Amino acid sequence: MQSFILKGDYIQLIQLLKAMSWVEHGAMAQLAVEEGLVKCNGQVDYRKRLKVKVGDIIEFDGQQVKIV
Repeated sequence: MQSFILKGDYIQLIQLLKAMSWVEHGAMAQLAVEEGLVKCNGQVDYRKRLKVKVGDIIEFDGQQVKIV
């Protein structure tokens, strides 16, 4: 599992996908979320603007990242 150091209170889910280089651009990130390909703390989440915070675990395409 990878770690992502959060600077600030939160990062939006689609921004995190781009920051992790799991997608090439924002449109791809939005599509992945809309299609239910992203999990937050073990559950599929369809909110593109979801505020990901410290302690959350995001899963996408067989990869995981913990927000620290």
